[in-house]
Amino acid sequence: MDNKRLPIEFYKRDALIVAPELLGKLLVRKFPNGFVQHYAITEVEAYCGVTDLACHASKGRTKRTELMFYDGGLVYMYLIYGMYWMLNIVTSIENDPQAILVRGVDAVEGPGRVTKLLQLDKSFYGESLITSQRLWLEDAPPIDSAKIITTPRIGIDYAGDWKHKPWRFVWNPK
Repeated sequence: MDNKRLPIEFYKRDALIVAPELLGKLLVRKFPNGFVQHYAITEVEAYCGVTDLACHASKGRTKRTELMFYDGGLVYMYLIYGMYWMLNIVTSIENDPQAILVRGVDAVEGPGRVTKLLQLDKSFYGESLITSQRLWLEDAPPIDSAKIITTPRIGIDYAGDWKHKPWRFVWNPK
């Protein structure tokens, strides 16, 4: 099967539908030196709009969260601890702010390690996964759904009962 870039329609759906479907998809990075590398996505977390207290959009529409309110297919980057960039994929439709945090790829685990490996930073904020020449997602053969586990999201103790939602999806291809 020839891999190909995922279309805009893939992203314009609810984060809880898109998140498990991202597992096994290929995150493609074209580095400044022209080298292109493909990484299978192995771990993601869904963040579902203004009512989800773990989602940045629950704090309202701000300069930081503005593009979460756009149609899906964009990259939402933010910095934590003043040192780690987080790669998020905006999903859903305009004015329904949802996103998916990429927590792991086949080469590394941990969202900070993912962005370091892929050399991602603030300059990717707002990047279109549909038209970008430096970062995109490609389809891949279906994965075995029996190898997907679901757990509560990590590091969101501030979100009250929302921290218990089983919106973290992990695929172990081995």
